[in-house]
Amino acid sequence: MEKKSILIIILVIIIIALVGGGIFYFKKQKNTPNSSAGVLSSQDAGNKAIDYINKNLLQSGSTASLESTNEENGLYKITIKVSQNGKDQSGVVYASRDGSLLFIYPPVDMKTEIPKQQSAKNDKPDVKLFVMAFCPYGNQAESLIKPVLDLLKDKITLSLHYIVSKDASGKYSSLHGDQELHQDVRELCVAKYQNDKLWDFVLKINDKCTAQNADTCWEQVAKDSGIDTQKIKDCQQNETDTLLAGEAALTDQLKVSGSPTLFVNGVEYSGDRTADGYKTGICNGFNTAPQECNQTLSSNGGTVQGGCGQ
Repeated sequence: MEKKSILIIILVIIIIALVGGGIFYFKKQKNTPNSSAGVLSSQDAGNKAIDYINKNLLQSGSTASLESTNEENGLYKITIKVSQNGKDQSGVVYASRDGSLLFIYPPVDMKTEIPKQQSAKNDKPDVKLFVMAFCPYGNQAESLIKPVLDLLKDKITLSLHYIVSKDASGKYSSLHGDQELHQDVRELCVAKYQNDKLWDFVLKINDKCTAQNADTCWEQVAKDSGIDTQKIKDCQQNETDTLLAGEAALTDQLKVSGSPTLFVNGVEYSGDRTADGYKTGICNGFNTAPQECNQTLSSNGGTVQGGCGQ
């Protein structure tokens, strides 16, 4: 959610309770003061909008009030405040000058081109799972995604990505400490140089190592997974900054802050965080879904119930 505004509250209510676009007819109001030739004053239009919103668009417990009004491009721009559960949020709606129409969506400047969103469907869906190496919820998501990968195999492109931050001095960090950051890098190195070993390595690390012992624990796990440990050490020594810069740029581009977060063809997934839920979300990303998508995955892995925020 990029902006905490009244638009979000109203739009949700519109979707749930009303049919139509972002234009509403005000209820007929007779004998409106200060009107001339069918035109209301900006104050009267604002008051009428507030009355209509409170009576028709807000949920119980929410109250809208008027902050300011002014004329803009032949409409009244009405800044309102909504109070709910002790919190205030401000936003803008528009009304026609005769007080007959309320515009919920903000106007679009037709001189400005809006870039097209990436398609949510593809012949081979691109799937990105963002985690932290030792976030328990991210680890659970990895366990639930693995059966989807086993089912769909090379029909999808599935990659793991890591949520890291960079401070003003250029130092990178991960939520659960330095050893988690080091493990993020090692898993990125395995993905780069021995990707066929990645998932076995990651799931074994989740089972056997922690953010407190990963620096000493990882090597034996890697050997057990058939990984060239010297190659991973060389990668960690020489490529850490490059790899982390790429992850930081990607998480910033997609505005990812919580582990786990799943993207399918560039669109954030928001459905059930179960194995079958993930499968359904990914299968919805196909132009033509394969037969494997008709299979129901076991619910034994449970549901991801939370997240780790950076």
